[in-house]
Amino acid sequence: MTGYEVLNVGAPEVWRDHVGGFAVFPLRPGRRVVDQEMSMQYIGMTVNALVAGEECGYWHTHSKTEEAYIFLAGTGQMGLDGEAVDVSAGSIVRVSPGTWITWRCDPNEPGELRWICVRSEGGELPENPTDAAVDFERPMPW
Repeated sequence: MTGYEVLNVGAPEVWRDHVGGFAVFPLRPGRRVVDQEMSMQYIGMTVNALVAGEECGYWHTHSKTEEAYIFLAGTGQMGLDGEAVDVSAGSIVRVSPGTWITWRCDPNEPGELRWICVRSEGGELPENPTDAAVDFERPMPW
């Protein structure tokens, strides 16, 4: 067994074609739960795409999970504890445990709102990795 896995989810332009979700939420087009397809131990990840006016359809909160939403294309809004926050390509939104969240693609968006959500319930990360080892002499594989 190797210490890595590779999964190709396709370019963001095809993410809408995938139908996926979690057992407690309805399946929907444009959601792919990557951690259900890989052997992730400490982080979870989804890739997502919504069309104009499409929304999550529910609010949710996590008691332990911290999430980072990384927006790659389109425009939309996230509902964060009742406040609407505009998001667009390049926006990164960190959501701490206990925060109520939802999202939607702007009704006037000509394309799709696309993002990656990374989540973790692990312990605090140090400011700099303390478990790393470096080797500046190892030859590059290319």
